[in-house]
Amino acid sequence: MSKGNTSKGKLYMIPTTLGDNEPLEVLPLSIKRTIEEIDYFIVENEKTARRFIKKISPRKSQPSLQLYSLNKFTDQAVIPSFLDPCFQGNNVGIISEAGCPGIADPGADVVALAHEKGIQVVPLVGPSSITLALMASGLNGQNFAFNGYLPIETTDRKKAIKQFERLSKEKYQTQLFIETPYRNNTLFSELLKTLSKETRLCVAADITLATEFISTKKVKNWSLQELDLHKRPAIFLIQA
Repeated sequence: MSKGNTSKGKLYMIPTTLGDNEPLEVLPLSIKRTIEEIDYFIVENEKTARRFIKKISPRKSQPSLQLYSLNKFTDQAVIPSFLDPCFQGNNVGIISEAGCPGIADPGADVVALAHEKGIQVVPLVGPSSITLALMASGLNGQNFAFNGYLPIETTDRKKAIKQFERLSKEKYQTQLFIETPYRNNTLFSELLKTLSKETRLCVAADITLATEFISTKKVKNWSLQELDLHKRPAIFLIQA
């Protein structure tokens, strides 16, 4: 959306769905309107970004889109150029692969640059598995910490689990973490073996999807339920 050369464009943080559901089931109309007015996007994966844009705005011209890839393969030296359209009066959008950009997702580096360059950053409303899981967990929502991924090596992972459980107890703080979906069952099993039997554990999987599962129990009670989390996007929360 051009604003002329006299003013800078804005950087819009554009959430997406958390799975394969219809965008407008979980996203407000403001997302659709914003996407329809922007031609410059910073994305993690061009193919899935184009699919999302087409799904939420079928009539938007795909050839007019200018997409910049931001992922682990991106040369850090080129990232500042992603904001060049803003200096020509055009708005730029950051599109997450799932959920909210900048939250457990790439985008924070671009946002930091935007602030340095005096470009207004506009966060838009959308689903975040972190906040939705915390809302539904019944655990402390006044004091919490998201820790990303735990170590893969068994000994280090056990040590990390005990450390977060200790922090939770000392600070009365909910601890949140995630795992690669194909390792969910391994992590879940490790949590049951490592955590105190009285610690509360919430498992939230497939949030906002038809198969959504969110349950909080003491660790000693989880053994009474069979749960298969293989390849399901999930988030784990504990409170000692």
